[in-house]
Amino acid sequence: MKSFLTILSTLLTLLATGQQKEVKSIKAVYDSSSLPELYNKIPIGLYIAFANGEIRTTPGFLRGNYNWNRIKVVPNSGTFQNGYLLLDRKSLISRDYTIQLTITSADIPQSMTADIVLPKLDSIRFHHYADSLKRGFHYYLNVEGIYSSGRIFPLDTSAVSFEVSNGKLLGQDLLINNNETELQAVNATATYKNDERLKALTTIPVKKLNE
Repeated sequence: MKSFLTILSTLLTLLATGQQKEVKSIKAVYDSSSLPELYNKIPIGLYIAFANGEIRTTPGFLRGNYNWNRIKVVPNSGTFQNGYLLLDRKSLISRDYTIQLTITSADIPQSMTADIVLPKLDSIRFHHYADSLKRGFHYYLNVEGIYSSGRIFPLDTSAVSFEVSNGKLLGQDLLINNNETELQAVNATATYKNDERLKALTTIPVKKLNE
Protein backbone atom coordinates (compact mmCIF):
# COMPACT_ATOMS: atom_id res chain seq x y z
CA MET A 1 0.00 0.00 0.00
CA LYS A 2 2.80 2.37 0.92
CA SER A 3 4.53 1.59 -2.36
CA PHE A 4 1.33 2.28 -4.28
CA LEU A 5 0.88 5.66 -2.57
CA THR A 6 4.47 6.58 -3.34
CA ILE A 7 4.01 5.78 -7.02
CA LEU A 8 0.71 7.66 -7.11
CA SER A 9 2.29 10.69 -5.48
CA THR A 10 5.13 10.63 -8.01
CA LEU A 11 2.70 10.41 -10.90
CA LEU A 12 0.64 13.31 -9.59
CA THR A 13 3.79 15.38 -9.17
CA LEU A 14 4.89 14.61 -12.71
CA LEU A 15 1.42 15.44 -14.00
CA ALA A 16 1.39 18.75 -12.15
CA THR A 17 4.86 19.56 -13.45
CA GLY A 18 3.79 18.76 -16.97
CA GLN A 19 0.73 20.97 -16.66
CA GLN A 20 2.82 23.79 -15.25
CA LYS A 21 5.16 23.71 -18.24
CA GLU A 22 2.46 23.24 -20.87
CA VAL A 23 1.80 26.50 -22.69
CA LYS A 24 -1.87 27.01 -23.54
CA SER A 25 -1.71 30.35 -25.34
CA ILE A 26 0.56 33.26 -26.22
CA LYS A 27 -0.40 36.90 -26.70
CA ALA A 28 1.97 39.33 -28.41
CA VAL A 29 1.94 43.10 -27.81
CA TYR A 30 4.08 46.05 -28.85
CA ASP A 31 5.23 49.13 -26.98
CA SER A 32 3.06 51.95 -28.38
CA SER A 33 5.36 54.57 -26.83
CA SER A 34 8.08 53.49 -29.29
CA LEU A 35 6.09 55.23 -32.08
CA PRO A 36 5.68 52.33 -34.52
CA GLU A 37 3.99 54.81 -36.85
CA LEU A 38 7.41 56.34 -37.55
CA TYR A 39 10.19 54.04 -36.45
CA ASN A 40 11.18 50.61 -37.73
CA LYS A 41 12.62 49.14 -34.51
CA ILE A 42 9.73 48.21 -32.21
CA PRO A 43 9.93 46.57 -28.75
CA ILE A 44 7.52 43.68 -28.35
CA GLY A 45 6.50 41.49 -25.43
CA LEU A 46 4.81 38.13 -24.92
CA TYR A 47 2.20 37.02 -22.39
CA ILE A 48 2.69 33.26 -22.00
CA ALA A 49 -0.25 31.43 -20.38
CA PHE A 50 0.38 27.98 -18.88
CA ALA A 51 -2.08 25.16 -18.28
CA ASN A 52 -2.03 25.69 -14.51
CA GLY A 53 -3.23 29.29 -14.87
CA GLU A 54 0.18 30.90 -14.49
CA ILE A 55 1.00 33.77 -16.85
CA ARG A 56 4.58 34.80 -17.44
CA THR A 57 5.92 37.70 -19.48
CA THR A 58 9.10 38.48 -21.35
CA PRO A 59 11.74 41.04 -20.30
CA GLY A 60 11.89 44.51 -21.76
CA PHE A 61 8.92 46.82 -21.49
CA LEU A 62 6.77 44.04 -19.90
CA ARG A 63 9.49 43.53 -17.25
CA GLY A 64 8.97 39.79 -17.07
CA ASN A 65 11.37 36.94 -16.38
CA TYR A 66 10.66 34.54 -19.24
CA ASN A 67 13.93 35.29 -20.99
CA TRP A 68 14.16 35.78 -24.73
CA ASN A 69 17.05 33.31 -24.97
CA ARG A 70 14.53 30.54 -24.14
CA ILE A 71 12.31 31.47 -27.07
CA LYS A 72 12.66 31.38 -30.85
CA VAL A 73 10.53 33.98 -32.61
CA VAL A 74 10.17 34.07 -36.40
CA PRO A 75 8.03 36.88 -37.89
CA ASN A 76 6.44 36.53 -41.33
CA SER A 77 7.53 40.10 -42.09
CA GLY A 78 10.74 41.84 -41.06
CA THR A 79 13.15 40.30 -38.57
CA PHE A 80 13.31 39.71 -34.82
CA GLN A 81 16.26 40.43 -32.49
CA ASN A 82 16.15 39.93 -28.71
CA GLY A 83 12.78 41.50 -28.01
CA TYR A 84 12.69 43.89 -30.99
CA LEU A 85 10.87 43.70 -34.31
CA LEU A 86 12.76 45.27 -37.20
CA LEU A 87 10.04 46.27 -39.65
CA ASP A 88 9.98 45.96 -43.41
CA ARG A 89 7.48 48.72 -44.29
CA LYS A 90 6.61 47.59 -47.80
CA SER A 91 6.05 44.01 -46.67
CA LEU A 92 4.06 45.29 -43.71
CA ILE A 93 1.73 47.25 -46.01
CA SER A 94 1.14 44.20 -48.20
CA ARG A 95 0.10 42.28 -45.05
CA ASP A 96 -2.29 45.03 -43.92
CA TYR A 97 0.03 45.96 -41.05
CA THR A 98 -0.36 42.55 -39.37
CA ILE A 99 2.70 40.50 -38.40
CA GLN A 100 2.36 36.85 -37.43
CA LEU A 101 4.97 35.51 -35.02
CA THR A 102 5.82 31.81 -34.98
CA ILE A 103 7.06 30.94 -31.49
CA THR A 104 8.83 27.86 -30.14
CA SER A 105 10.55 27.10 -26.85
CA ALA A 106 11.36 24.20 -24.53
CA ASP A 107 7.86 24.60 -23.03
CA ILE A 108 6.10 24.45 -26.39
CA PRO A 109 6.16 20.97 -27.95
CA GLN A 110 4.72 22.39 -31.17
CA SER A 111 5.14 25.90 -32.51
CA MET A 112 2.45 28.45 -31.71
CA THR A 113 1.53 31.71 -33.42
CA ALA A 114 0.60 35.18 -32.20
CA ASP A 115 -0.35 38.24 -34.23
CA ILE A 116 0.68 41.86 -33.79
CA VAL A 117 -1.39 44.53 -35.56
CA LEU A 118 0.54 47.78 -35.97
CA PRO A 119 -0.92 51.25 -36.66
CA LYS A 120 -1.86 51.75 -40.28
CA LEU A 121 -1.19 54.89 -42.29
CA ASP A 122 -4.70 55.74 -43.49
CA SER A 123 -4.00 58.94 -45.42
CA ILE A 124 -1.63 61.86 -45.92
CA ARG A 125 -2.44 65.56 -46.21
CA PHE A 126 -0.82 68.95 -46.69
CA HIS A 127 -0.93 71.28 -43.70
CA HIS A 128 0.40 74.65 -44.82
CA TYR A 129 2.06 77.10 -42.44
CA ALA A 130 1.27 80.06 -44.76
CA ASP A 131 -1.63 80.70 -47.12
CA SER A 132 0.48 81.77 -50.12
CA LEU A 133 3.90 81.54 -51.76
CA LYS A 134 6.18 84.55 -51.87
CA ARG A 135 8.64 84.88 -54.73
CA GLY A 136 12.27 84.44 -53.73
CA PHE A 137 11.42 82.82 -50.38
CA HIS A 138 11.47 79.14 -49.44
CA TYR A 139 8.04 77.66 -48.81
CA TYR A 140 8.08 74.50 -46.66
CA LEU A 141 5.79 71.76 -47.96
CA ASN A 142 4.47 70.38 -44.71
CA VAL A 143 2.85 66.94 -45.03
CA GLU A 144 1.17 64.98 -42.25
CA GLY A 145 0.36 61.29 -41.94
CA ILE A 146 -2.94 60.26 -40.32
CA TYR A 147 -2.77 56.84 -38.65
CA SER A 148 -5.33 54.30 -37.49
CA SER A 149 -4.03 54.87 -33.94
CA GLY A 150 -5.51 58.37 -34.07
CA ARG A 151 -2.07 59.95 -34.14
CA ILE A 152 -0.96 62.52 -36.69
CA PHE A 153 2.73 62.98 -37.47
CA PRO A 154 4.68 65.15 -39.92
CA LEU A 155 6.35 63.24 -42.75
CA ASP A 156 9.62 64.22 -44.42
CA THR A 157 11.32 63.32 -47.69
CA SER A 158 12.38 59.93 -46.33
CA ALA A 159 8.69 58.97 -46.42
CA VAL A 160 7.16 61.12 -49.17
CA SER A 161 8.18 62.36 -52.62
CA PHE A 162 7.03 65.64 -54.17
CA GLU A 163 6.05 66.94 -57.58
CA VAL A 164 5.25 70.59 -58.37
CA SER A 165 3.82 72.28 -61.46
CA ASN A 166 6.18 75.27 -61.21
CA GLY A 167 9.19 76.42 -59.22
CA LYS A 168 12.10 74.47 -57.83
CA LEU A 169 12.15 71.82 -55.11
CA LEU A 170 14.99 72.05 -52.59
CA GLY A 171 14.42 69.05 -50.38
CA GLN A 172 11.02 69.81 -48.87
CA ASP A 173 11.15 73.51 -49.75
CA LEU A 174 9.51 75.07 -52.79
CA LEU A 175 11.16 78.16 -54.32
CA ILE A 176 9.59 80.51 -56.86
CA ASN A 177 12.00 82.89 -58.59
CA ASN A 178 11.41 86.63 -58.57
CA ASN A 179 11.16 86.73 -62.38
CA GLU A 180 8.08 84.49 -62.48
CA THR A 181 5.80 87.50 -62.34
CA GLU A 182 2.80 85.97 -64.12
CA LEU A 183 2.54 82.88 -61.98
CA GLN A 184 -0.66 82.80 -59.92
CA ALA A 185 -0.56 79.37 -58.23
CA VAL A 186 1.47 76.19 -57.93
CA ASN A 187 0.05 72.68 -57.80
CA ALA A 188 1.88 70.23 -55.55
CA THR A 189 1.54 66.47 -55.08
CA ALA A 190 2.94 64.40 -52.21
CA THR A 191 3.18 60.61 -52.59
CA TYR A 192 3.94 58.13 -49.82
CA LYS A 193 6.98 56.20 -51.02
CA ASN A 194 6.03 52.84 -49.51
CA ASP A 195 2.50 52.90 -50.93
CA GLU A 196 1.97 55.09 -53.99
CA ARG A 197 -1.81 54.80 -53.60
CA LEU A 198 -1.53 57.33 -50.76
CA LYS A 199 -1.32 60.80 -52.27
CA ALA A 200 -2.14 64.37 -51.29
CA LEU A 201 -2.74 67.26 -53.68
CA THR A 202 -2.83 70.98 -53.04
CA THR A 203 -2.91 74.29 -54.89
CA ILE A 204 -0.87 77.10 -53.33
CA PRO A 205 -1.59 80.67 -54.43
CA VAL A 206 1.36 82.89 -55.30
CA LYS A 207 1.40 86.22 -53.50
CA LYS A 208 0.71 89.12 -55.85
CA LEU A 209 3.57 91.53 -56.42
CA ASN A 210 1.64 94.54 -55.12
CA GLU A 211 0.53 92.81 -51.89
